[in-house]
Amino acid sequence: MVTLPHSTVAAVAFAVAISLAPAQNQQPVFKAQSELVVLHVLVKDRGGSYVPGLTAEAFRVFEENRPQAIRFFATEDAPVTVGLVIDSSGSMAHVRDRVVAASAAFVDASNPLDEVFALVFNDDVRPVLTAAKPFTSDANTLRHALAEVFTPVGRTALYDAITDGLSYVARGTRERRVLVVLSDGGDNASQATFPGLLTQLQASNAVVYTVALVDPLGGESNPGRLRQLANTSGGAAFEPRNVAEVERAFQQIARDVRSSYTVGYEPASTGQRAGVHRIRVEVQSPDGRRLVTRSRTGYLAGQPASSLR
Repeated sequence: MVTLPHSTVAAVAFAVAISLAPAQNQQPVFKAQSELVVLHVLVKDRGGSYVPGLTAEAFRVFEENRPQAIRFFATEDAPVTVGLVIDSSGSMAHVRDRVVAASAAFVDASNPLDEVFALVFNDDVRPVLTAAKPFTSDANTLRHALAEVFTPVGRTALYDAITDGLSYVARGTRERRVLVVLSDGGDNASQATFPGLLTQLQASNAVVYTVALVDPLGGESNPGRLRQLANTSGGAAFEPRNVAEVERAFQQIARDVRSSYTVGYEPASTGQRAGVHRIRVEVQSPDGRRLVTRSRTGYLAGQPASSLR
């Protein structure tokens, strides 16, 4: 088993094998030769408090009820590649400044080694940062860049934006990959379909958190679809009652991301059957406490490696 502390976590796609470069100061290099299923596991006690300091020996992973050998483990607060996918359709005009502030506060609350990017979307999807510097860990950099391009107008291409976010997050160098989606859940402009997006998400190792900012007078809101996206990936869905609660939702997501563990295993059965494989994670507390875990409950096998990112 490979155990990486948070200072040395390197990029892993859904299908990887590990080979170390000979130079002393180089990071581990991961090559697509065997299939590693990556799970992001949030562990809390029954009172809702995070449980830090667990080791790989506390975790047991089952695929289709068969125990799996853990080959990769990273402790909580390992750095992540994280993308903010922000609705900039006309319905967001009245909350623009608060959303920009909440996004910057999210970066401030994150691990300083995180790679952060942002996409805004209405009829089209646009990156906030430049191609020359596609990621940042600086809240002010993100705030200024977002303020320049975040002009709420037009329709909503939510599914296209999340599809682009999954592609963008795979370009990062951190093994842990997260998308945070702020929208009302409606879509009236995408080329991508919701079933197709769910399939892509099942084949990805990214975790999606959603924040549904719903206009009570809006006829196209669909927070239920945001919940489905979050649940499919092992993330969580938030439904703030007003824009003032958006920043609190972003802060909670930042805490969840920093408190999650990363577990990887190579399933022996993946090459035998294509389709969705069910996963269960159990965690045993060293002191015998009852623990509650959250992770994705399955993944899609039998897809080309390029589509599993």
